[in-house]
Amino acid sequence: MPSKKQRRRRQKSRRHEYEYVYVDDEGREVEVDPDEVPKPAPTRDGAARRAPATRGGRKIQPPSWTRVAKRGLIFAPLMFLTVSFLSKNLAIGQRVYQTVFLLAFFLPFSYLMDSLMYRSYLRRTGTAPPETQRRRGRG
Repeated sequence: MPSKKQRRRRQKSRRHEYEYVYVDDEGREVEVDPDEVPKPAPTRDGAARRAPATRGGRKIQPPSWTRVAKRGLIFAPLMFLTVSFLSKNLAIGQRVYQTVFLLAFFLPFSYLMDSLMYRSYLRRTGTAPPETQRRRGRG
């Protein structure tokens, strides 16, 4: 149920009248017939449905192995500390080995998640992926 503040805002937005006009070929504004004004579709509660607000959100970068490697450098010490905390009876070499083993799964998975996020960003914004650069020697 909407709060009192939300109800007041909705009522205020309904009180304002909007004027629809067309701009003709010569640049003049022409009023629209009242029959041609689009009516918003009512929802279950009888209120008009508005378009969802667009978020300005940040731009998602295409996936890259260098970004994944930097992320790995950040998480490697945390993984080592976690392995050291959970298995105190292992030698240092075994802890390092387990950390490398965890990173072997973490890095490709991180790249996969970056690529999934980038594809969903492209679908959501409707933009085309950038052209990949051709390597030298190929034509």
